[in-house]
Amino acid sequence: MTDTSILFECEYRGQRYAGLGLPAPGEPQTLYRVADGQLRAALVAGGGPKALRAAVAEGTETVQVAAGDPEVRFLPPLLPTASNNALINGFMGTHRTKFDRDPEPDEEFTPPNYYIKGFGSWLRMPDEPLTTPADPVWLLEEPEVALVYVNDDDGVPHYAGYTFGNDLNDIGLHLKNPWAWTPYAKLCETSLTPWLFLDRPPRTVTGRVVIERDGATAWEGGFSCGADSLYHRVEDMTQYLFSYPALRRPGLVNYLLLGADKASYHDGFRIEDGDRMVIDVSSHGVVLANPVRYGQADTARS
Repeated sequence: MTDTSILFECEYRGQRYAGLGLPAPGEPQTLYRVADGQLRAALVAGGGPKALRAAVAEGTETVQVAAGDPEVRFLPPLLPTASNNALINGFMGTHRTKFDRDPEPDEEFTPPNYYIKGFGSWLRMPDEPLTTPADPVWLLEEPEVALVYVNDDDGVPHYAGYTFGNDLNDIGLHLKNPWAWTPYAKLCETSLTPWLFLDRPPRTVTGRVVIERDGATAWEGGFSCGADSLYHRVEDMTQYLFSYPALRRPGLVNYLLLGADKASYHDGFRIEDGDRMVIDVSSHGVVLANPVRYGQADTARS
């Protein structure tokens, strides 16, 4: 039975489609023809994430595709490909493991550090390479929950659901000068799973990261990134962030990363060019794998 609480979008033979549920190995999947912006419009018109599910099922043109069809290219959830009116951003230092105490029940909210990672078109899908600067100091994979919001014509954010991402960054550069060089450290590509879970932000998310080198496991470790692992309340974080008018521009899609736990860097492991990062979100049945590719050094020409 198709799990209608999960939605995805993709391109197939030059057209945009949507589907419901996670693809089952070896089984065909039904795709529903949609226009760019159709699902976002359904969300902001009212009804929340449920409206997205209904909008997919209303598609008049359907096709059946085989599992693993190479002509299917998955898209980040609700990405506006025509306008690129989308932003990747997120929070830092949000996990309880990075604090020496638990928050008090009535503790005043102190916003965590925040960053802007880039445009939505910079996002990469599973199995696509994540490009870094040419000579990173010390790379760090970061398995995270990513919340997806769409602003309506009045700039009011509408929550669509959540997915999972890898906020690859250069923690070595960040630690050299945390107050000034963090934006540079974040200039590595980010990947998301295409699966949009049509539900409230998850309380519990667990899994394992495996770093593969030359086809063998070079490092592995567990992670947690659900709301119960965070020091801050998700509601406080999002309410504070959307108090800024710049993030409430009409039509903007926000991919909001909630932060990561300790990972390979904290175990003394160095990710190298060509390594493959595999994030198995076992609690939710999805895997996000991407190879690392060092970029080419270059400078602007006058």
